[in-house]
Amino acid sequence: MKAKTHYQNGNGNNGIVGNGAAGDESGGSNPPSPPPSPRRRSSLSFYRRRLRSKPYSNLAGGAIFRWNLRYLFVLSLLYVSGLIMCVGPFSALVGQTPPPPGSVYRSGEMFRRLWNHIQYDNSSGLQLSSVWRYRRRLKEQKPCPNSTYGLLLQSSGPSGYLIVEANGGLNQQRSAICNAVAVAGLLNAILIIPSFEFNSVWRDPSKFADIYDEDHFIATLKDYVKVVKELPQDVMERYDYNISNIPNFRVQAWATIGYYTGVVYPVLRSQGVIRISPFANRLAMNVPPHVQYLRCLANYEALRFSAPILALGKTLVSRMVEKSSRTGGKYISIHLRFEEDMVAFSCCLYDGGEAEKSEMDSIREKGWKQKFKRKDRVISPGQNRIEGKCPLTPVEVGMMLRGMGFDNNTSIYLASGKIYQEEKHLVPLLKMFPYLHTKESLASPDELVPFQGYSSRLAALDYTACLLSEVFVTTQGGNFPHFLMGHRRFIYGGHSKTVIPDKRKLVVLLEDKNMSWKGFKEEMEAMLAESDRKGMIVPRVKKINRKSSVYTYPLPECRCLQQSRSTPVDPAMHS
Repeated sequence: MKAKTHYQNGNGNNGIVGNGAAGDESGGSNPPSPPPSPRRRSSLSFYRRRLRSKPYSNLAGGAIFRWNLRYLFVLSLLYVSGLIMCVGPFSALVGQTPPPPGSVYRSGEMFRRLWNHIQYDNSSGLQLSSVWRYRRRLKEQKPCPNSTYGLLLQSSGPSGYLIVEANGGLNQQRSAICNAVAVAGLLNAILIIPSFEFNSVWRDPSKFADIYDEDHFIATLKDYVKVVKELPQDVMERYDYNISNIPNFRVQAWATIGYYTGVVYPVLRSQGVIRISPFANRLAMNVPPHVQYLRCLANYEALRFSAPILALGKTLVSRMVEKSSRTGGKYISIHLRFEEDMVAFSCCLYDGGEAEKSEMDSIREKGWKQKFKRKDRVISPGQNRIEGKCPLTPVEVGMMLRGMGFDNNTSIYLASGKIYQEEKHLVPLLKMFPYLHTKESLASPDELVPFQGYSSRLAALDYTACLLSEVFVTTQGGNFPHFLMGHRRFIYGGHSKTVIPDKRKLVVLLEDKNMSWKGFKEEMEAMLAESDRKGMIVPRVKKINRKSSVYTYPLPECRCLQQSRSTPVDPAMHS
């Protein structure tokens, strides 16, 4: 037993030595007194006897040593076999390393577990009139320029005609229009009413006049930028009456003022006309104040929806106010991006298992071909969810809002396309908020006929209803919420009045099986307070160093438009 113990302790000696006197001495009590010095004769006879017996000792020791080696070898084999036979099945039973927090969708399970608590927690509803408490005094802004004084290159008449093609959906087109106005003013060019490129995703053939009031646009900008509906005949004749024959000038993304004045302007002067396509994000955000002002003027004054959109939009708002009598005529609007194509594009997985995964793969293949099959493209649904890139589901939005304190008497306007698996995903949201409305439920089929099949016109109706809500909830990034938050900041004194979920935090909370309703509410109330604070953020803009979008954060540059008015801002006039 001592030899075996000695191997386990690993002191460097072999098992034979471990069984001798050294082993005993190391573990014994006081050593015995040294023996008296032996006589020389006795010593010699001792060594002679030892030498005579040595062959027999070596033989016995070698046999024992070989036996121990075999014994150790067999033990080693048994140990390794045991690991293979026992540890393997055990690890299979235990499973792999658990997924990181927030990577798995379990929101439906959590809703079912906490539903009784949610259902009966309706006594202290948050008043919509007192949601936004954060206040910030804004700095005084210089008056707006009353002419094009200060713009470049305007000493000797117009430099030529500027043609742009706006691509994308409703608000990406809006961005392109505002940028085109700014560039036309910068280059002293005559702007042709922008054309809309047909998009294979949005599939809306609408023209500018179908979405916006063309005459109002031209009249509002007349003192700053000249806008005409079409090229004059003599110019069209030069290009065989086909605008596509005009050479397309490819402008780099986020082009600077220096690029336009140094590269684009000489070509415009020499040709008399220039066509730029595509025009999305073709002007840098950090531009001089007088150029930034033109963006503000175009976005908040010149761009007014066409009469049909404006009329039905106001009707929807009026009906929402009527249906919100329980909350003083105030309502919440939610921009829910849980349509089938959005779920597929996000590369996220929910609770549909392999059937959902196969369906999403098929939709991606049909809509985006090989985009998601490139070798450098890694699809990781769990990581996407952790990073807050997955669209929130209806049940997640509902739980978040109930956690923030909004009760089941709250009226909600839902801005959305057709929700993915609506019959399954919308039921929990309706249980939490039964007073849920959409443009389809508020308007009659006859009222919606002119809008059906036109995604941008339908989006414009949603934009109007969301703009005038007391609380706006964004659930996914994109141009729609960014433009809407900026527009709300403009008309509500600098506050976006927007709930911006911290999705990285939310997915972890919604996956926690030990989370109580009380604990979840505390987290959501803190999230609402943070949205309140962020709603009043005004970027620091010194000279030309703006990094954030002027369309999301219009102050301070656009504030002069508010201060130049003698009457309060009418939100309806900006929709």
